[in-house]
Amino acid sequence: MDKRLTFNEDEKNYDKLRPTYCKELFDAITDYSKLDATKKAVEIGIGTGQATTPILETGCLVTAIELGDRLANYSKNKFSSYDNFEVQNVSFEDYRYTPNSIDLIYSGTAFHWIPEEIGYPKVFDMLRSGGTLALFWNRPSGRENSAHKELQCIYSKYMPTENLVKDHQEKYNLVMESIRKYGFIDLEFKLMHQTRSFNAEDYISLLNTYSDHRMLPDDIKEVFYDEIKAVINKHGGDFILTDTIDLYLAKKS
Repeated sequence: MDKRLTFNEDEKNYDKLRPTYCKELFDAITDYSKLDATKKAVEIGIGTGQATTPILETGCLVTAIELGDRLANYSKNKFSSYDNFEVQNVSFEDYRYTPNSIDLIYSGTAFHWIPEEIGYPKVFDMLRSGGTLALFWNRPSGRENSAHKELQCIYSKYMPTENLVKDHQEKYNLVMESIRKYGFIDLEFKLMHQTRSFNAEDYISLLNTYSDHRMLPDDIKEVFYDEIKAVINKHGGDFILTDTIDLYLAKKS
């Protein structure tokens, strides 16, 4: 199975448990892009619409692109009360468009699924001169405490690559380098934060919305999840996640 389609299997839990994004992020996007009811926007990888409502509420016309048919249908129904919304059930690679016609293209925790050499040139061609590209990702991490350390030990057994320390600054630099390489200008980079709390059952449901977790063999996943639940319950029954949101804003020259 295409890993991108694993998100299409559990749309209700995805909508319930995947994070929305903080007001600060949407304020930054709308201020930078001067978004209003006269503009057109495209959202790449809408999922169940965690990043959609604040953009719709500017009054701009939003066209969402979603590969998963169940996710596309879910979002179509979720935003049916908005007359400035449409969703197309198609991959970004196959999406048909009019060049130089879009004022804002944005994508929340999804643009990495598109090969760089396809994604950046295509969004550049789609945007009007002076149009905005807004890319953002959410990176959840547990608070540094005894529960978090025990969970890291469990991950080292069942998903050892997840336990690798990543150089986030290097990652930021690589994304910014790619954005500039494809002709975008006036790049701005911002970091934002928010926290969420989960009980053991909801935390397992959250994990099951991630493609790498869903694709674990069932026998391994059952033991893995049982050990995670035991640690959370041992430490009072709540697990706190801190979300770090990376936002990249740039314009077409």
